[in-house]
This record gives sequence, C-alpha cells and structure tokens, in this order.
Amino acid sequence: MFTKNNKRVSLLRYWTSRYLITLCVGLVVIAIISALWIRHTTLENRLNMIQFMTEEMADRFVDMSEGRPIQREDNPGFLTDRDQFMNFEGDPSIYIIDPNGRILSSNRPRERTTISQFPLSILEKEETVQKLRFDQEAQPFYVVKTAISTQDILLGWVVIVESEQNLTQVNQEYRQLSIMIFSLALLGWAAIYFQSRRLSNPIKDVAKAAKQVQEGDYDIVLREDFKEQEVYELVHSFKEMSNRLQQLEALRTQLLAGVTHELKTPVTSISGLLQALNDDVVTGEDAKEFLAISLNETTKMKKMVEDLLDFNSFAANAVNVSMEIHSINELMLDFTRHWQVTQEDQNIELTLKNLDHDREVNVDPIRLQQIMTNLLNNAKQSIEGKGSIDVIVHENDHQISIYIKDSGSGIALEEQDLIFERFFRGEDKKYKVRGLGLGLPFSKMIAQSLGGDLHLKESSSAGTVFVITLPKQ
Repeated sequence: MFTKNNKRVSLLRYWTSRYLITLCVGLVVIAIISALWIRHTTLENRLNMIQFMTEEMADRFVDMSEGRPIQREDNPGFLTDRDQFMNFEGDPSIYIIDPNGRILSSNRPRERTTISQFPLSILEKEETVQKLRFDQEAQPFYVVKTAISTQDILLGWVVIVESEQNLTQVNQEYRQLSIMIFSLALLGWAAIYFQSRRLSNPIKDVAKAAKQVQEGDYDIVLREDFKEQEVYELVHSFKEMSNRLQQLEALRTQLLAGVTHELKTPVTSISGLLQALNDDVVTGEDAKEFLAISLNETTKMKKMVEDLLDFNSFAANAVNVSMEIHSINELMLDFTRHWQVTQEDQNIELTLKNLDHDREVNVDPIRLQQIMTNLLNNAKQSIEGKGSIDVIVHENDHQISIYIKDSGSGIALEEQDLIFERFFRGEDKKYKVRGLGLGLPFSKMIAQSLGGDLHLKESSSAGTVFVITLPKQ
C-alpha cells in the first residue's frame, strides 16, 4: 500500500527554494540567449572590422605603388600592424595576391606558408565575405577580400583569412556575463528571502497563537504594525476572533452558572413551599397562596426550558415556518392589542403608527408575533416607572420595517455588540429579570427565517430602537 508523503516544510523555505529554482532557470535561459547574441554581434563586428582593414590596406597599396602592387619577398610593414584595427587576440592570415591568384606577400613566415597559389574560385566570387570549410570535420573559416584596383584596372587582392573560433572568442564578455548572472541570482535570492521572512513571520505568529487558543489560552499578543494590507487583516481578524472566542467562553461559563441558578431558584422555592404544605405548616388560604406561588414558579421554569428547546430547534433548522399572505397593518394591530391585554402594569403607554396605505406581507404570523412579544417585553423591562413604547411601521421600495422604540434606560455601549449572542445577559438585566439570554438571538433567527432580519438601530439613555425588516410581497 502506498502512503502519501505529508512532510511539511516551512513557508520561508518553500518560497525561497522554489523562487531560487525559478530564478536560476530563468537566468540560465537569459545567459544562453545573451551568449548567443554576444557571439553573433561579435562575429559581425569583427568581420566588418576585417573588411575595413582589407579596404585600408588596398588603398595604401595603391598610394605606395602608384598603381602597381608591391612585390616583396618579405612582409611589408602594413601587413603586421593589424593591432590598430583588430580588437581580439586572433592571428589572421593576410595575403597580397596578384590577378592570377599568386600569393605575392603574406604575414606568415616562409616556412609556415604552405600554399603559393590562392584559389581563383574564391577570388572571382562577388561576395567580399565568404564562409568556407575544407571538410565536414574541419572548423569553418571566413575569407574577407578587397580588390586592389586603379582606373578600373585590377591589380590584385588583399585577402584576410581567420577561423570562426578566433572571430567569436570573447572570454572577457563571457566572464562579465557570468558575473552579472551570478550577481542577479544572489540579489534575487536575498530579496525573496527577506520578503518571504517578512511575510512568513506574522503567519508563524498567528499559527502559534492558534495553537495557544486551541489549548484554551486566549491571552495572545500579536503585532499589528504591518504595512501589508492582507497581513494586517489576517492578524487583526485573528485577534478579533480570539477576543470573540474568549467572550463566548465567558458566556458559556455564565450560561452554566445562569442556567444552574435560574433553574435552581424556582426548584428550591417549589420544594420549600411544597414541603411546608406537606408538613401542614400552612393551611387554609395560606396553603392556597403557597400552591399558587408554586404553580407560578413552575410556569417560569417551564418557560425557560421551552426557550432552550425552541432555540435549539431553530438552530438545527428543525422548525418549519408556515408562510402566509397577511395585511401588515392588521397584524400589527392584533399583536399590540394582544400584548396590552396581557399586561397588568398600566404605567406603560403603547402607541401604534401603521402604514397610510396598507401592504401585504408573506410571513408566519405566529413567529412574527413571537418576535413582537419578546421585543415589547424587553422594552417594558427597560422602563422604570412610567414610560412609553412606540411601534412604527415604515416601507421603502424593497422592504417593510417595524420600529419598536422605548423610553427606557438603554443598553450599555460595551454590551450593544453582544446582545444577539446566545446566553448573553446584560449586567443590569441579569439581576432584575430571570431568563437565559435567548430572547433576542431567538427573535433574530426567526426574523431571518422569514426572509428579513432584526437589528439594533440605536440605544442611549433616552431609549432603545429595534428594527424588524420584512420583504415586501
């Protein structure tokens, strides 16, 4: 059985090694192309220089001989001063040839000269530069010739012969090219190394912090002074996530304590009251009152358990929503009337402002009433003494908005971002009203299941405004 190699490498090593390989391959290709280009241009330049040299020598022959080629057994001086023309270390063969192809003079010593007759087939061709090869294995060589003539009379030729290897020999240029390629490779590697390290270090820090969070330690410290936008967003988002997880962990702890306390309190009360009834500590009207209190506590405990079950059902998408077409004005009128009837406290003034022109919405009326009842109850709990609650229905091109505004004490600024978190309860509310902190998260989930949403518009010491949005029919 084959096993997959899951060996991991560091980001710094991964990036630098692959970049270096890519860089080296690219530089090798560039070096080969550059070497071929240098070879080609060097060959052309040197052939042009040799041609210029033959023309210069032919002109000097004419000037010195007054129209007759010089026939000397030894080399004339201008056959050996090629260094002023040539810029390479080659040793070209220079010949002075008469019209019949006989070599009159050469820069080669007599003992090194193996030919006395130059092929007329080469001299009679029109090309001044010819590339020749004696056989398939021999190195190619170039022949550059210029006619010596005066008054349209051919007096001979100046011929220079040099091998292609000598003409293309540019060791110094190749050394410079090698140094440049090596320097570019070193510079490129250094650049990607430091850039990769600059990007990999914060990622390593985030990975280390993630392990720290995985172990349950949320007290992480990460730098945020990065100029790179993506790196900054990564680090900042991770810190925000860590803080949120820390808050959720605290909420989970509070949930356990809260659920224990909220369920223990009515159970303790019911147990004490029923024990008193069982022991005949109270009788008559007192016994009825104790029984009524026990039933009331039982109802509260039942409501908390139902909230937990309903919330879990919605979170698991296990509750169906029955969408129906209804008049929004009629629904709001029914909801507010029903809520007012069930209130014993008459210090709260509830007002409703419906749409001037009624609209139909596709909603589940029972679920929408759950949201309204929860928001109205929360508004009432935030008001101490007399106060008012305003329900305002508004519409725009795409949706219908229901504003629930109260004149209560408002929500603390540091708690406003947490009110839709499950099991969260504000510091002021947790000591006044029993509950599990599921009302607002549950209401938001219902609103979203209806195709709308629920959000906090504003909250201050002057009051709080929640908004339910529903899509228009």
